[in-house]
Amino acid sequence: MTIFQWILFFLALQLIHFGGTWRLYQKAGKQAWEALIPVYNAVILMDIIRRPRWWVILLFIPIINLMMFPVIWVETLRSFGKNSSFDTALGLLTFGLYTYSINYNTNVSYIENRSLVPRTWFGEWINALLFAIIAATLVHNYFIQPYIIPTGSLEKTLLIGDFLFVSKFHYGARTPMTAVAFPMVHDTLPIVKSKSYLNFPQLPYFRLPGFKSIERNEIVVFSWPADTVRRFFVKEKGVRKPIDKKSNYVKRCVGLPGDTLSIVDGFVHINGKQSNLPERAKTQYTFFAYNAKGVSSRKLREEGLRDFDRKYRIENITQETYNAILPYIRGRLTNDLDNFIVLTPAAGLPPKLIGQLRLKVKEIIEAKKELTLTINEAKSIEKRGLFDSLVRKVSRVKTPNTTFFPNSLPFNWNEDNFGPIVLPKAGSTVNLDVNNLPLYKKIIREYEGNRLERNGETILINGEPSTQYTFQQDYYWMMGDNRHRSEDSRYWGFVPENHIVGKPVLIWFSIDGINDGIRNWKIRWDRIMTTVKGEGKPISFFPYFVITVVLWQIVSFIRKRKKSAAA
Repeated sequence: MTIFQWILFFLALQLIHFGGTWRLYQKAGKQAWEALIPVYNAVILMDIIRRPRWWVILLFIPIINLMMFPVIWVETLRSFGKNSSFDTALGLLTFGLYTYSINYNTNVSYIENRSLVPRTWFGEWINALLFAIIAATLVHNYFIQPYIIPTGSLEKTLLIGDFLFVSKFHYGARTPMTAVAFPMVHDTLPIVKSKSYLNFPQLPYFRLPGFKSIERNEIVVFSWPADTVRRFFVKEKGVRKPIDKKSNYVKRCVGLPGDTLSIVDGFVHINGKQSNLPERAKTQYTFFAYNAKGVSSRKLREEGLRDFDRKYRIENITQETYNAILPYIRGRLTNDLDNFIVLTPAAGLPPKLIGQLRLKVKEIIEAKKELTLTINEAKSIEKRGLFDSLVRKVSRVKTPNTTFFPNSLPFNWNEDNFGPIVLPKAGSTVNLDVNNLPLYKKIIREYEGNRLERNGETILINGEPSTQYTFQQDYYWMMGDNRHRSEDSRYWGFVPENHIVGKPVLIWFSIDGINDGIRNWKIRWDRIMTTVKGEGKPISFFPYFVITVVLWQIVSFIRKRKKSAAA
């Protein structure tokens, strides 16, 4: 819906409100016209139902207002003596229109000094729960939201299984655009696994003022522009969601609006110079280790490396034993029972389990193994001569493809050699032709809502021939630190400003092996309550937090003892 449509909708609601309450206002000692004036009528209604005037603010906050409207309907009914469960049910089922029947009922009178205390323990419990949900939803939508890292695109900087607190207020909270949605969940209802929102109506994009802008190389949470997933790790196509219900991604913002970005042999360059990453950034690349006698998995693990695969040949596999080792493997490489080979993570197959199952297992030691390393890790390994050679993977051969942005021929960019490309900035203008149109067509059509057509060499925007385009908002370039295992802007392009969600500020909990089943979970105690941004090695504030809580409990206990003694 456009802003004009929302204004009409808002005015229609005011007329509906006036038609069903103007006599009630009179019965409460107010003037009939006070039920008609937008916003002011809500303030007067709060006086009538004897609720604080600041509740009016909640009526204009998306999602929060969906929880407040039923409360107001019920409170209005009770202010005029309609206290029965039947009246409450009618008020809710008719979406507040039940007030029309009492508005024109001459036998209804205003109860000026009605009690606001719930009559039953159940009513008291419902009141407390409702306002707890409202408070939590306010915090969730406008201040801090928890997230879990599900994939390894920022591995070694942020780990799979890190629980984050993401600040919404640093960049300015994005107000919900989906007007009707279940509170405290994103796009899917838990347990039932159904959609948690309605696509219509949609509010216009609006962002509250923030106190900082996105900095280059800062980690950012954003709504994935190329959204085609309903759930992570489930391949689907054609899923279209509202902006604020798209899947949330976390990447590093390597390019800002107005930057000229290129990737040269895997290294990001901004405005012609190689980008310098923060100290805590652990950028990783794929390396190939070569060793004539075979690359030892044991030596790799002794070096502290965990991001590689292992192959095992099993001679006497059965369906039962295969089911038993299934949680520990990534898949099978053959289906031949006489040459059954499975692929596992670096941890391999547990020796104890192999013994219990009496499996005949032998690891295949390869002369070449793929590793994921930082540049410093690779240099350290080379110095110690652990392998014959260690070669970084670099895709230098450029061939026209549709895999990488702008996903159109004859562009021939790849994950290691890309661009140069200029990141659009709000208010900046670009010359358009059929050659560079693939770079900007999604911005023009999808992100900024124009009608885009092409007639031969002529580009039509909203039916008008166009040789230029002026951008309406800023665009960013997001990439994962795990450069060869990250689906990022290299694949789907620019991230619009209206897709920005927030800034990760704290890792409040962390579980190693979170995707491997609860039996394999291990708490990373050194990561609990560590900051995301900063210099040097992250320091956990968890011990200080525990000490503070213990001291507070001791002080509280001493105070209670003193009060008891004084009494």
